[in-house]
Amino acid sequence: MSLEIAEVHRYELAGKRVWVAGHRGMVGSAIMRRLKAISCDVLTAERDETDLTRQDAVATWLRDNRPDAVFLAAARVGGIHANNTLPARFLYENLMIEANVLHAAHEAGVEKLLFLGSSCIYPRGVEQPMHESSLLTGPLEPTNQWYAVAKIAGVKMCQAYRREYGCDFISVMPTNLYGPGDNFDPEFGHVPAALLRRFHEAKERGDTEVVVWGTGTPRREFMHVDDLADGCIFLMCRYSGEEPVNVGIGEDVTISEFAAMIAQIVGYEGQIVFDRTRPDGVPRKLLDVSRMEALGWTSKIALGDGLRRYYQWFQENRDALRF
Repeated sequence: MSLEIAEVHRYELAGKRVWVAGHRGMVGSAIMRRLKAISCDVLTAERDETDLTRQDAVATWLRDNRPDAVFLAAARVGGIHANNTLPARFLYENLMIEANVLHAAHEAGVEKLLFLGSSCIYPRGVEQPMHESSLLTGPLEPTNQWYAVAKIAGVKMCQAYRREYGCDFISVMPTNLYGPGDNFDPEFGHVPAALLRRFHEAKERGDTEVVVWGTGTPRREFMHVDDLADGCIFLMCRYSGEEPVNVGIGEDVTISEFAAMIAQIVGYEGQIVFDRTRPDGVPRKLLDVSRMEALGWTSKIALGDGLRRYYQWFQENRDALRF
């Protein structure tokens, strides 16, 4: 579908039954917050009652609850170490979740579905910034290939169900995220959460140095999760096409620069040391957001402002966080 046709597409969430799958995760909870501004009936399925990796459980839930629209944000996620340590779980659980929800959504007659992919689906050596057309044009980054393969399958399932059954299923490729609801596990968390916790605790202890994994040279793009949620609502209401859409801020920083920003926001004044025995991942990962901008949406939360909000939330909610 061309951007010209996509621009005139309208899907109203107001008055609809909207299921946020994965509502307790960082992305899902951000979408829940954003939906509060819309007069819709928000549905959730608790993990202990509906196991999304079980086909019968998902089919039954969708048949009984009949949502009109679905945001598929449920997934097993984690950083480089988690991907390397738990490859079977990352591949199996993500494949099962997306296959079960997408197929059951089709059978239940869901009007619109948005699938959350990931920027890690793009090849390791792809030209930067990464355009949506780069998908499947080269080898994946080995450190996150299990998660990437599962997410690529989800994108292709959306395309397949659109072609064969006419389902209005769309895919979104978010960049690296941070914000409320993040996982602050020091081994399995993503870069922003791991660094924020590390610098905060180092400041509390009075440590003279903080160790950051890798060389510090890779470049990454970081987006506040509330920005992503706003972009997802925009796409759900304005876009209907087979091609995935990148959602990011269009700017990147080195890991070294990013660590220095977090140290300053936290108020840590010690030395930052890089552990070069730890993997860097891809040298650069920046999304081409021209398609999203052409549709009429751009990021609104600057990195510095977003990180300050992130740290404030961390301080206010630290006792209840996942460590």
